[in-house]
Amino acid sequence: MAQDGDLTSGKGPTGVAAAAIYIASIITQERRTQRSVAEVAGVTEVTIRNRYKELTEKLSLEVQE
Repeated sequence: MAQDGDLTSGKGPTGVAAAAIYIASIITQERRTQRSVAEVAGVTEVTIRNRYKELTEKLSLEVQE
């Protein structure tokens, strides 16, 4: 689905995965900070924010922050 929706084109898989984990933590109410996910994944908080925005917009996800 991510490849079909052109979500991963030119994007590092680690950043996309980190954003997906961050989104999942919100949806499942097992909230983690962007910083904690970024540290574990080895990406920056900015990367998570950017991929989060792209994923939620392109997949029409309504995430209650």
